[in-house]
Amino acid sequence: MQLIKGIQEKDIIERLRSGDRTAFELLFQFYYPGLVIYATQFAVDRGQAEDIVQNMFVKLWEKRQRVQLVDSLKGYFFTSVRNSCLNSLKHQKVESKYIGQLYEMSEKNLLYQPNLYIASELQDIIRQAIDELPERCREVFVLSRLEQLKNDEIAEKLNLSKRTVETHISHALKTLRVKLKDYLPLLILLGFRL
Repeated sequence: MQLIKGIQEKDIIERLRSGDRTAFELLFQFYYPGLVIYATQFAVDRGQAEDIVQNMFVKLWEKRQRVQLVDSLKGYFFTSVRNSCLNSLKHQKVESKYIGQLYEMSEKNLLYQPNLYIASELQDIIRQAIDELPERCREVFVLSRLEQLKNDEIAEKLNLSKRTVETHISHALKTLRVKLKDYLPLLILLGFRL
């Protein structure tokens, strides 16, 4: 039979069942430190241990009317804390497993790549800006930047002078820089070259 501050625990339990806060505080102060130390033995950190023990006491208060009249709550408390610690560890293990799987999936699957959506949207904006260039300028720019032909090759293909090709490319770049000025840092970050 356990004595807590000179009072039999059985009497404290009876008072607890009737809603006596002082009885609850006596149980809390008596058992809390030992239960926290016990909880840390299950590889949970001090903060988790305190949370587990506090939650156990909250449940005790909420279900105080159903507490059985026994000589000591010690066995119940330690069993409850042990089970809560094991559940917490199991939950952490499952959570870690799923976080790992999500991370792995996000690394491998293009659908989870945020840059894909940004790049896709930017490509539409760039395409629209290129489409607004004058026809010959657009044609030269597309051959230069998208098909990656050299200026000599473009000049020969379109029957233009190399200087005219360079002028069209320069004009296209200036126009696109103005039209896409709000997106330039993002374009650089994603590796677009203007």
